[in-house]
Amino acid sequence: MGAVAIFIKKELLLVIVGGVFVWEALSVILQVASFKLFKKRIFKMSPFHHHLQLLGWPESKVTVRLWIIAFILSIVGLSTLKIQ
Repeated sequence: MGAVAIFIKKELLLVIVGGVFVWEALSVILQVASFKLFKKRIFKMSPFHHHLQLLGWPESKVTVRLWIIAFILSIVGLSTLKIQ
């Protein structure tokens, strides 16, 4: 997917389409940086889906919500292919 994004010169599109994965990675980066710099945690646990589970969301609910978000982001990404 990365190679295709580079070939069609739409590298930012890869960040949009993979938004759930990008957010999961960023949540870990933010958690580690916050703890090292300020000795405080942003989330109860990282990655972010574990934070939601500790808030009391069942795993199935978290999974379905992330699927919905991924679907919406993929539609947004595909729709931007036509816009130039």
